[in-house]
Amino acid sequence: MGFKPLSEKQLKAMFWWSKGSGSEQYDAVICDGAVRSGKTFALSLSFVTWASLSFHGAILGFCGKTITALRRNVIMPLLPCLKELGFDVDDRVSQSRLTVRFHDHENTFFLFSGKDEGSASLIQGVTLSGVMFDEVALMPRSFVEQALARCSVSGSRFFFNCNPEYPSHWFYREWIKNKEKKNALYIHFRMRDNPSLSEKMLRRYESLYTGAFYRRFVEGEWVSVSGAVYPFMGDSGMFIPPPDGDMDEYCVSCDYGTVNPTSMGLWGRQGDTWYRLRESYYDARKQGSSRTDEEHYCSLEELLGAIIPSAVIVDPSAASFIEVIERHGRYPVVRADNHVIDGIRKTSGALRDKEVVICDTCVDAIREFSVYRWDENKPMDTVMKRDDHAMDDIRYFVSYIKANASDLDFAFIDR
Repeated sequence: MGFKPLSEKQLKAMFWWSKGSGSEQYDAVICDGAVRSGKTFALSLSFVTWASLSFHGAILGFCGKTITALRRNVIMPLLPCLKELGFDVDDRVSQSRLTVRFHDHENTFFLFSGKDEGSASLIQGVTLSGVMFDEVALMPRSFVEQALARCSVSGSRFFFNCNPEYPSHWFYREWIKNKEKKNALYIHFRMRDNPSLSEKMLRRYESLYTGAFYRRFVEGEWVSVSGAVYPFMGDSGMFIPPPDGDMDEYCVSCDYGTVNPTSMGLWGRQGDTWYRLRESYYDARKQGSSRTDEEHYCSLEELLGAIIPSAVIVDPSAASFIEVIERHGRYPVVRADNHVIDGIRKTSGALRDKEVVICDTCVDAIREFSVYRWDENKPMDTVMKRDDHAMDDIRYFVSYIKANASDLDFAFIDR
């Protein structure tokens, strides 16, 4: 694989622990900041190199939100680089384990998932010589602290990286604000600290975000969100007539409600762009009566007509409605990914990049875009739970197509 020169901050993250670096006295390193700033690659290579020069026969931990994300974002980009540098790596995927040999040193790296509060139990009992956390701000505090407590070997160290979240986040308060007390080296990355990004790509990323998300993902700041969730959707030209011609593929996304509204959107793909062609929106409160699941299914049939979609993506909590769709056996149904903030980030980028386009026939979606706002009275990123039903079904759809994209971005040294 080809290497590009590392930036000053990447080099600092790479070799902070080495003698003569001026930073070898620290017990931990924290690399936070912008997306695509190069911090993940530098820190993961630093972690393996440090461990391979410091220990033999040790057990260490790679931690991520999920094993899948950890492999995609850290391990897959790292492996070809390690092999090119002379490391011998035995990757046991089924055991979530890597054995890394370098000269006469051999160490074992286990992969751990920190997806929820119950994850802390998965790491209990193991003794670690060091640990790296990829996207630590997405992990529960209980898991992170349990992993840190397992590092009882003399000379063990901690490696953290993350993109910023809200300023009251526990990791920002406990570690970044207290970095001196924690004896942690802090390296803050901006997007322009990644030398592998071209000026054209930098401008593209800078154009994807506005407001607080620009400050977070481009400038790397820990800031609160406020105002409209999708402020750019008020711009002229964001809602267009349905395109002429045939669609290459169809999908439906659905946010289900009994008392709350049920929103369904019909999506059609032309080339690389998905269009929300039309919608079905039923508000039981306004109509004065609730629909049964069979009546909702009739609305789905009416929305589709003769179209057979590749998927009907449904609110995962709508178990009874999913069962009705499956029982009829006409449409393939998929339970939606309901991670709200991550879904909003993906949706924002997809809308700004015109990967998904809202047609002017979708009046309820257009209305909700104008009023969908962040809840400024909450201490963390939270959207107001009103006027969000079309917003939810759009988010379900974007999360689905992103997860099923054929051209996955494995983000090697530009992360």
